[in-house]
Order: sequence, then structure tokens, then C-alpha cells
Amino acid sequence: MTTQSRTAGPVLLTATILVGLTAGTFFVFACAVMPALSRSEDRVFVQVVRDINDVIQNPLFLLAFLGALPLSAVAAWQSRTAPHRWLAWSGCAAYALAFLVTVVVNVPLNDRLASATGSPAAARADFEDMWVLWNAVRAGLSVAGLGLLAGALTVRGRR
Repeated sequence: MTTQSRTAGPVLLTATILVGLTAGTFFVFACAVMPALSRSEDRVFVQVVRDINDVIQNPLFLLAFLGALPLSAVAAWQSRTAPHRWLAWSGCAAYALAFLVTVVVNVPLNDRLASATGSPAAARADFEDMWVLWNAVRAGLSVAGLGLLAGALTVRGRR
């Protein structure tokens, strides 16, 4: 048994867990955090979102968010000749797209809100609808990635 074959299961499992944690984070924002904040007045909305964006940059979240992509890529590579390879590659691709949406859309919106001066109403108007829309996209992509990686684990476990 090669080192690669000994590590394939644990790597796929860990990638699935990390994608799941990230998907859950984005899902909670879509289902609870942002709908609750939408009820807030502008100044409170802007301050709370700024605070969330500060505290979410912590080692645990960054481990899941940043670790999921390379681990899912390694898991997909390790699965390249296995029956579950298309599930693993598709799960990796779905998460990679969610990661891309985060880096290209959500983080720049967060940065723009953090540096916004002027009225909280204008800062919110420039942020909320676009961020909520793209968060839903990345949540959906992450959940799809989770389902596909879980499917890969299931097929792998059957062999």
C-alpha cells in the first residue's frame, strides 16, 4: 500500500469536513445573520457587519476556508483513478468556485464597507443587496461541493 492510498481516505474526509464547515458558515449568513441584520437601522447594520468582518478573520475560520481548497484538490487528485473521481473533482470545482466568488466579490465588498465614509445609509446601499446575492451563490456552491465530496466518501467506502 502506498502512502497516497493510505492518506486518500483521511484527506477526502478532512476536505469534506472543511468544506462543510465553510458551507455552514455561508448558509447561516444566508438564512439567519443577514435576514436579522436587514431589520436593523443603517448605522447598526454597518457597524455589526464591520465587526463580523473583523472577527471572522480568525484562525479557526481561516483554517476551514483556506484549507478546504487545497485539501479538496489533493483529495480529487488522489481519487483520479478511483470510481468516485468525478464526484471528488466536481466537489473540488464547486468549492473552488465558491472560494473565487468570496475572493472576487464578497471580500472586496467587505473591504469597501470597512473603508466607507459618509452616511451609513449610503454605505449599506452600496453593500447589502450585492453581498447577500453573492453570499447565496457561494453558499449554494459550497453546499453542492459538500454533497459531492460526501458522495465521493460514500462511493469510496463501498469499494
